[in-house]
Amino acid sequence: MKYALIGQDIAVLLPSLLTDLLEAGQAAPEICVEEKNSSMQELLEGYARRCLDRAGHGGSFRAVSSRRELLDGADCVLYAGDLMAQSRFDQDRQALMSPQEGETGLEDQARVNGGIGGLLHTLRQGAQLMPLCEDIHAHAPYARILCLSQPMSRCLEIFHALGLTALGLGTSPLRGPLGADSLAAETGHKLEEVDVSWAGLPSFQFLVSMTDRATGEDLMPRVRERMAEGAFGSMSQRWLQELDSVCIGSPLDHAQFMAAQEGYMPDARPQLSESVEHRRNRILHMNTVKDKGLRDPDGMISQLTLLTRTSPLRPGQLSLAILRREDLSMQGVSRKNASLIRGLSPEALVEAPLVLRHGEDETPSLSMPGPLLDLMADIDTASRLAAHAALGDVTALRECVETDPALEGLDRLYVMDVVHAMIRMHDDILTQFEEDE
Repeated sequence: MKYALIGQDIAVLLPSLLTDLLEAGQAAPEICVEEKNSSMQELLEGYARRCLDRAGHGGSFRAVSSRRELLDGADCVLYAGDLMAQSRFDQDRQALMSPQEGETGLEDQARVNGGIGGLLHTLRQGAQLMPLCEDIHAHAPYARILCLSQPMSRCLEIFHALGLTALGLGTSPLRGPLGADSLAAETGHKLEEVDVSWAGLPSFQFLVSMTDRATGEDLMPRVRERMAEGAFGSMSQRWLQELDSVCIGSPLDHAQFMAAQEGYMPDARPQLSESVEHRRNRILHMNTVKDKGLRDPDGMISQLTLLTRTSPLRPGQLSLAILRREDLSMQGVSRKNASLIRGLSPEALVEAPLVLRHGEDETPSLSMPGPLLDLMADIDTASRLAAHAALGDVTALRECVETDPALEGLDRLYVMDVVHAMIRMHDDILTQFEEDE
């Protein structure tokens, strides 16, 4: 098996990815990571070599700058990229905070997924993904693609629109202020004592079931009761009343897809990329492993530190099950709906549990409340239009602005002018719109 790893977040995922492939999966893969900096190439190769040696299953690891060398013969492509994510988001936010004289600022539209900010984010991802998809068609046309980037549903739609099939793994709602651990705690349980399942759209997830692992008791009534009492805040309480659904994960993530509402102000500094301090510490620990190996106490401690700080995403487990046609049960996998969520378009991009039997999808379909289905349909329509706008489709761009629920209550013509101005602001990247200009 050959893995091609692409994107600035790959280095952050590498410790857990190698652990899953080499230790849990006992695989001997050929792994190539795209890296143009020679010093980082040396670090990543040295670190990975120590992991390969410790596992003892063979395999190889190379850091390369050539896209053709990276992709040639790849069985699986992992994409975890986002071009200048933090700096470009800050540009968007500054522009939206600074209206012209006599006009209203749009600070609450500085978002990662929905609204004006989410649209510009999608357009920038499209500028990166179009040449990547062309390269995959040329050098790895049969590769399985796993996407780990935001906006998840829109990135997946871009892959599909360009003739490739992709699955996605996004943000996990297991822990946090409205994570599964917090919901379980309100029923008197720890996270490891419950079985929990969620579904919805990527970054727009709702609790489907929660049961006591030991007794099988249904804990959903207690969770709904506590949410109705306001135990998890006014936003989730309001959504329970309006959508008949229990929000799971960050309420700020959910609110990005909706019109501005009382109690919501988007995060001014969302975590879009690795912090400078985190990157410095990661490089320090990777260097320790590279220099001392994983049988040395210092190397082992550094590796453990890297693993405790890594993302909960497990793309290695998912890719192994698919490539080796194995059984797997995993929460939070994003893909085309087909018949997963009844009442939602088969073309919708959803997040739902995945059950594989011998590598084939046998996930049972599930139902969600009608009010939530209506909202998800509107959000999904806007997301797919945004993805097609990212390919240079100006009609889809206009329709996205006209239909996005996150823009409800705003003058859509004014918003369209703002979007055009922001496209010009990013014209060094958004070359797909040059001809229209």
